[in-house]
Amino acid sequence: MLTITVFAQKYKTPSDTGKLNAEYVKVQNNIADLSAKLSTAQGDLPGYQTKAVNAGNDAQTAAATNGTTSSKASSGNLQDSKDAKKSAGDAYDKAKDARSANNNVGKQNEKIRKLTNQLKDQRQRLSDLDQMRAAINAQLPNHQ
Repeated sequence: MLTITVFAQKYKTPSDTGKLNAEYVKVQNNIADLSAKLSTAQGDLPGYQTKAVNAGNDAQTAAATNGTTSSKASSGNLQDSKDAKKSAGDAYDKAKDARSANNNVGKQNEKIRKLTNQLKDQRQRLSDLDQMRAAINAQLPNHQ
């Protein structure tokens, strides 16, 4: 079974060569730009992941401390109750920080996914332009 890739050829004649070349350069520049952005995003990801792990650990530690402080406050005096309230607030803040850090990791992963897809699309367009260029060159008298 023979399969043929079909694409809408925008550039078909030798007179279209100038336009094809201009788009070719534009697509190459887009690929370079997207590659740089993707590299930066991938390089930043470990930092986000480390922050998320650290924030999660801080939240767990704060929650454990809060549990100890709360049990002490239930059998203690007014100062113990105030300490428990402060500890609960700290634990809550740490939990919010952990959630925010995890959200940042998710956003960074989404950014990487989008850049990867855009890069794939631009590379496909470059391949399409190469095919169009080959078809135009086949029309030229010195290639027959």
